[in-house]
Amino acid sequence: MTGEKDLAVLLQNMEPVLNAGEYVFCTVENLSEIPDIEKVLFFFRETEAVTIVLKKEMADEWSMTYSYITSWITLNIHSSLEAVGLTAAFANALKQENISCNVVAAYFHDHIFIAKEDAEKAMKTLNALKKA
Repeated sequence: MTGEKDLAVLLQNMEPVLNAGEYVFCTVENLSEIPDIEKVLFFFRETEAVTIVLKKEMADEWSMTYSYITSWITLNIHSSLEAVGLTAAFANALKQENISCNVVAAYFHDHIFIAKEDAEKAMKTLNALKKA
């Protein structure tokens, strides 16, 4: 199953879910610096360092540096990695509300990280987008 490609179907049927907790983006030189890789939500290797995203409480426990505390919203609809326009549609809607978003497209769902203080406003914006 490769997911939905039709933008109208994706927008109409997406179910934004605000995940519990606070999340942060940190960097490490290599993955061996992470005390417990199972506690990491995801990581991405860039030229400069490895970016990891994890719960704030774990970063605090591990004495990791971060500068931005986020909330995590999952769009509960299986979107295809080939779908065109979904990211643009929700990013534009959030932009209209002056909400920054950091997006991760995983195999089954899109995940949006937004400033903690914007969580409820972002949820309202995404739910309104479903009805547009």
